[in-house]
Amino acid sequence: AETTGPGRSDTIMLIRTGAGHAARLSIPRDTVIAIPGHGLQKINAAHEFGGPAESVSVIKSWLGIPINHVVEVNFENFPQLIEAMGGVTYSGGCIISKLDGGFADGGFTLRLSAGTHHIDGRQALALARTRENLCAPNETDIQREEHQQALFNDMKSRLLSPSSFLRLPLIAWNAPPAIISDMSGTELLGMFAALAITGTPPTHVLNPTGAITLPDGEDGLTISEGARRADVARFMNG
Repeated sequence: AETTGPGRSDTIMLIRTGAGHAARLSIPRDTVIAIPGHGLQKINAAHEFGGPAESVSVIKSWLGIPINHVVEVNFENFPQLIEAMGGVTYSGGCIISKLDGGFADGGFTLRLSAGTHHIDGRQALALARTRENLCAPNETDIQREEHQQALFNDMKSRLLSPSSFLRLPLIAWNAPPAIISDMSGTELLGMFAALAITGTPPTHVLNPTGAITLPDGEDGLTISEGARRADVARFMNG
């Protein structure tokens, strides 16, 4: 499953479910890999070069695993989907995030104290996009991936809850603009149901082992072959 922003991949999450097993693996967007024809690039650049098909091709080759389906979540329409679901619950540490300059500059400011909060669509979008947490300056893109997986967990729980049956028409109306997939609605629900049966797999992020500066001056993350193989093995056997 791949969540995307307007025109580019924002973060990549792989989900494996079925046969009584489930696992998830997030790939930080700043991970640097070799993209055919483009040299060393951040992994999310593959979406810019060739859309979902290019992203899937690059990830399959880099990780050496099959990918059967793609789910894109468009962040532009993400808030409407969350609102249709009645909001989501987030538990975690303190979050202070100023997106696009925060309220003072016409953007959005998110403030959450440590603990559990029921948040609306705009807050959920801000949490998913947060890259700089002023409440915890030492956090990295790894924590951002974990925040997104926490949101995914509650979205899954809400879709499978009895109260969702009352909201299904509204969810169905808002989901198409927010979710693009080669799976049918029935297949998507089947995926969520399979995840529910197998339980929530542990949060795991493909952890970087080094850093690199690209020719354009941007900083990226690198992952050694050994670390990558170990993470992939854990994902495939989880």
